[in-house]
Amino acid sequence: MGKMKTHSATAKRFRLTKSGKVKHMGQYRRHNLGHKSSKRKRQLRKGGYLSESVAPIVRTLLPNG
Repeated sequence: MGKMKTHSATAKRFRLTKSGKVKHMGQYRRHNLGHKSSKRKRQLRKGGYLSESVAPIVRTLLPNG
């Protein structure tokens, strides 16, 4: 059996930590930033971790870590 391929879209959006948690950056920060307030954009800089109920799905799409 061949190797599992990494899901490209998932690899662009998520990173795995050494302990196995799944990190992500905040959404709504890519474009159309002109009408968003400075406060909103500043708060969107902060990333976060996926909940443990959703994280296993992402881990299967990122087999190589």
